[in-house]
Amino acid sequence: MPEAPATEQSAEPVVRAQAGKPLLDPAGSRIGLFVGGLVVALVVGFTLGKLLGPPSSPTQGATTGAPAATDPSTAPGVHVHSPLASAGSEVGGLSISSGGYTLVPATTSFAKPGPEQLSFVIRANDGRAVTSFAVVHDKPLHLVVVRRDLTGYQHLHPTMAADGTWSVTADLGKPGLWRAYADFTAVDQAGIQTAVALGTDLTVAGDYAPRSLPEPAQRAETGGYQVEYQGATMIGASQPMLFTVTRDGKPVTLEPYLGSFGHLVVLRDLDLGYVHVHPEPALVNGGVKLWLSAPSAGTYRMFFDFQTGGKVHTAEFTLVVPTPGT
Repeated sequence: MPEAPATEQSAEPVVRAQAGKPLLDPAGSRIGLFVGGLVVALVVGFTLGKLLGPPSSPTQGATTGAPAATDPSTAPGVHVHSPLASAGSEVGGLSISSGGYTLVPATTSFAKPGPEQLSFVIRANDGRAVTSFAVVHDKPLHLVVVRRDLTGYQHLHPTMAADGTWSVTADLGKPGLWRAYADFTAVDQAGIQTAVALGTDLTVAGDYAPRSLPEPAQRAETGGYQVEYQGATMIGASQPMLFTVTRDGKPVTLEPYLGSFGHLVVLRDLDLGYVHVHPEPALVNGGVKLWLSAPSAGTYRMFFDFQTGGKVHTAEFTLVVPTPGT
């Protein structure tokens, strides 16, 4: 997904810390025997685990739950996404208003397909335009634009004027319904951070001919690069996914992009629910390790952004999460 460089005019980066019985009592004896047996079982289990070792897996060492402690988002004083904008059982981007903030676009209708300037303001509940944002992954606001059939994906970074108006040019190259997501962390007058993902529909005049989603696959090509991911997805439990990039069968050296080696945006088909998943900071065996929790069964489209040779590329995947028990 190519994106044009943008010069930020936002507030300075803000990061805030969220700052007994008798000795011969029969019951007591039974408890003592139980505890002793439990200790023995734990020791035996630990010894077997050491002997057997961990299973062979591309995401070896990963566990269900939160990302590993090496993730900078878990460090004290560093911004952490809310479930509305990251992996979890909830999704964001379904509403123009959430968490006390509202997305107010200048216009949502466009007369013909082509490049268009998108302008909008983020307003607080008191009606004021928000001008203070925490810098997350090198930017104070991330704007994702995609058509309703999940084509035309763009990851953009608008610039903000002094009055709080954000502006950026997007390529609305096909007619039909589009969706725009503003992913940001607002900082209120008390310094409290709120991570939010808001969404709005955009309409481009013309005959809309939606495309069907490609079949599910764990391998995709983009710009001459082959991208593959490994890992399973579960509903309501974060699971690791490892993305690797090769070219002509050889590993590709990935470059830092927006503070990480890769980024993953996941959109749910039908309602276009939004999940922006962040990776662990270091490469794992040359690949990008991310954590994803599916909010529900259904079909999803995943967009993996990575940079190599100074250029950003986007690999796209269809993911189907089955209904439990099927």
